[in-house]
Amino acid sequence: MSELTLLVLRVAFLLLLWVFVFAVVYSLRSDLFGGRVRRVPEGAAPPAPAPASTPPAVQSLPSPPTPGGGARVHQGPASVLVITSGGKAGLEIPLGTEPLMIGRASDAGLQIRDDYTSTHHARLLLWGSDWVIQDLDSTNGTFVDGARIDSPTQVPVGVSVKVGATTFELRG
Repeated sequence: MSELTLLVLRVAFLLLLWVFVFAVVYSLRSDLFGGRVRRVPEGAAPPAPAPASTPPAVQSLPSPPTPGGGARVHQGPASVLVITSGGKAGLEIPLGTEPLMIGRASDAGLQIRDDYTSTHHARLLLWGSDWVIQDLDSTNGTFVDGARIDSPTQVPVGVSVKVGATTFELRG
């Protein structure tokens, strides 16, 4: 091989190594700090889901047993989310009517910074008069009362929900 060919191969190999290093650094940066946050113009936001197309998992849940066997009294939706275990145990987050994003991202309403939580892990939203949690294709899953969910699932008051290493429940 001529010296010119050898020099070109060395430079090409060096450039390839630098491209690999930059790709690794970019991947680490996006994993640690999340993606770029883009502001969506108010008119471009997607419309809210219509209650007529209720997810099947929500419709198929049985009604909770009534205390004392009497007539069921509707107590309304939960008003606060309480973290029962994890890094933020004891924290109470008031719930309004807006969806609550759960994850590691800076735009999440409930930021959970642990190794088992995805950037956008789950979304808690008010569906009619019930709170529903939806797993957003997270790596480690979302668990309601110990069972992993794969579709939007109703979250009754007092039932534990696990996201990563954090457990929380809704209270009235």
